[in-house]
Amino acid sequence: MASTQDVNMDGSLAGCEAFGSRTTMLSVHSEEETAMLPITVGGSKPSGRYILVSGRADEKDGLRQPITTGALKPRVTYRVAGWISLGAGAARGTVRVNLGVDEDDNGNENLVECGVVSAEAGGWTELMGAFRLRTEPRSAAIYVHGAPAGVDVKVMDLRVFQTDRKARFRQLRDKTDKARKRDVVLKLGAATGAASVRVVQMDSAFPFGTCINTTVIQNPAFVDFFTNHMDWAVFENELKWYHTEAQQGQLNYRDADALLDFCDRLGKRARGHCIFWSADGAVQQWVKNLDRDQLRSAVQSRIQGLVSRYAGRFPHYDVNNEMLHGRFFRDRLGDEDVPAFMFKEVARLDPDAALFVNDYNVECANDPNATPDKYAEQVAWLQSCGAVVRGIGLQGHVSNPVGEVVCGALDRLAATGVPIWFTELDVCEPDVGLRAQDLEVVLREAYAHPAVEGVVFWGIMQGKMWRKDAWLVDADGTVNEAGQTLLNLQKEWKTDARGSVDGDGNFKFRGFHGRYVVEVTTPTGKQMLKTFTVEKGDNTPLLVDLADA
Repeated sequence: MASTQDVNMDGSLAGCEAFGSRTTMLSVHSEEETAMLPITVGGSKPSGRYILVSGRADEKDGLRQPITTGALKPRVTYRVAGWISLGAGAARGTVRVNLGVDEDDNGNENLVECGVVSAEAGGWTELMGAFRLRTEPRSAAIYVHGAPAGVDVKVMDLRVFQTDRKARFRQLRDKTDKARKRDVVLKLGAATGAASVRVVQMDSAFPFGTCINTTVIQNPAFVDFFTNHMDWAVFENELKWYHTEAQQGQLNYRDADALLDFCDRLGKRARGHCIFWSADGAVQQWVKNLDRDQLRSAVQSRIQGLVSRYAGRFPHYDVNNEMLHGRFFRDRLGDEDVPAFMFKEVARLDPDAALFVNDYNVECANDPNATPDKYAEQVAWLQSCGAVVRGIGLQGHVSNPVGEVVCGALDRLAATGVPIWFTELDVCEPDVGLRAQDLEVVLREAYAHPAVEGVVFWGIMQGKMWRKDAWLVDADGTVNEAGQTLLNLQKEWKTDARGSVDGDGNFKFRGFHGRYVVEVTTPTGKQMLKTFTVEKGDNTPLLVDLADA
């Protein structure tokens, strides 16, 4: 065991220890420059006291804090929070926090990833992580390690605590009300007398959708759920370049045409996913075999062929998928500005389409390559190159999500002023009861946040999804507990108001944004039905004059 000092993670005296190389040491210090740090997503200010991990001879060297036996329970989501900084020697480095549980036969603990940050020297980066255990551990400890060998790691206010979903949901009530509802005054006229009124919301202004493919649209149970509960679709693979042109010059738009026609028949809108994909592994071999000039020509042909063919039919396009994780086109073309060129060319051919960036892990706080700051910087860079970015796509392939962590990411991205969508949401959890709870966490955070404009699932049906433990509808068409959570929330987020016209001939209510029908019954029994729409607006009531409608 490496050298230790009797310190706790918040700077108090108690049992923290160094681990790894013999030279690894711990010491306690005070930071005077934390006053400018923001309040954490947990609601507290940094204390200014931190543990310095020095003498690190290996990336695996770090800090270990045992957790009291019995403190961690299965099926409970725990948050890991704190602040991380680096000493001199590296401008930036990845620091990981893991939970070690239950030694194996060789005396090694099993490690569970709890969080990861891209830390920097001379500044503090907030750690936001989470974990959940299947069984109660016999022993457990938190480990902080990573960063290059020889670089000191600073750890401030590292804490592990149980999340409280219901308390968080209560906090979201006012936020949801402000983001999604509006005061409405229906002016029906004094001639209606003491008429009774019922206002029913028919459609929500906040859309939900799912990915589809040529197989799943043949399933009657899927089509029934999609028809009744979804507003948008996205094609799983059928629009991707490797599908539409698997062999150079042999174009195949039949599947995409069939899916788009299916959406048109049902009155559903579809996202264009995706024109390009930056990840090297998603690029077909014939494209990889092209030289730079040939690749540039192929990129131009891809844009021209696809976007001209479908101009006006896809309201959204994911232009160059997963640029936080891949650089194929930039590297092969030797042009840092090629993503902006792609955006500008697509906009030239289909100016009404909203063009999106789209990436994964941004809302999870577990990927140093995909932090909200890096994503926001990418959007700013594209804009500086003349690209018009009208959507930020969060794929949302999540596990054991924490509301405050999701909200923290949304807040940072909202500062760009660009609308946000969850574009590929699936919540993976084998236990369907926990899956339902996790799904509610993400959906309530998304719905409460004013910058989020829609949620599209990456599948909904058992056996028809990329991640197998995320379905909402069983293979036989039964809506499971997770699916029922979605339906319950959709019902909760619709307004049904009843009452009587006041003495001024008005009926007042506060309702969710969307399309409504109002039924008015006069004292003489005469009935009339009228429709209207409640749109997002400022804090002033929406006045709807129905007297002469």
